[in-house]
Amino acid sequence: MFRTRSRTAVRLTLAAIGIVVAAVTAADNGPAETSTGGSFVGHLDRDDAVHWHPADGWSNGGMFNAGWRADHVRFRAGVTSINLSAATCPGGCSGKPYASGEYRTNELYSYGRFEARMKAVKSSGVVTAFFTYTGPTDDHPWDEIDVEILGKNTNQMQTNYFTDGEGDHETVVDLGFDASAAYHVYAIDWRRDAIRWFVDGRLVHQEDGSRGALPTHPQRIMMSLWPGIDADAWLGAFSYPGAPLTARYDWVRYTRY
Repeated sequence: MFRTRSRTAVRLTLAAIGIVVAAVTAADNGPAETSTGGSFVGHLDRDDAVHWHPADGWSNGGMFNAGWRADHVRFRAGVTSINLSAATCPGGCSGKPYASGEYRTNELYSYGRFEARMKAVKSSGVVTAFFTYTGPTDDHPWDEIDVEILGKNTNQMQTNYFTDGEGDHETVVDLGFDASAAYHVYAIDWRRDAIRWFVDGRLVHQEDGSRGALPTHPQRIMMSLWPGIDADAWLGAFSYPGAPLTARYDWVRYTRY
């Protein structure tokens, strides 16, 4: 026999159900730690110190053969240009023979869609990158998701991801066009159970965790251009052409899930 509930009891029951649903949703879709950034569009036509900052005065080391310099991230003709040059190097380039730029968000971002409209550099030995990253400087393990255009063959894109420093998930995608000849939109769709890469709205690759656990920590959005060293088998040999090389980024968009 059913007993009629009071309105107060019904409201309390619905509230309890809402709490449970919210908790389940968070468990299904939420990251291991909370991100700090919400959805945004970065037009990249000017320096935006509220949301972005350039890396400056240091180098990644290892196979990176350039030091990061803030003056190698420039804003011209409505786009962000990242330049690779030999100006004042190695003295002004963290001991490296070349200088280049990396532009990164101040906040960290979690599951969502990361998009950039960009034009890559064609030159053996260099990488034009759009990626997400976090690591020890953010008090996190090393998590990363990559879009990389290798200058030795700009008709291809390389995807990769790292979880707690474990990588080796590279996949090479044939683009069907020259990424250095015009702007195209590259997207990373990152969810708890999958990472999908899109080019101009077309799905080109996906990972479901079967090759290794997927990243879970919120990450910074980054753009960079860099020459390699001791990586000829991967990137090809780099020879500075005598004039700066420039990667261009028209806009970046993040949609939070």
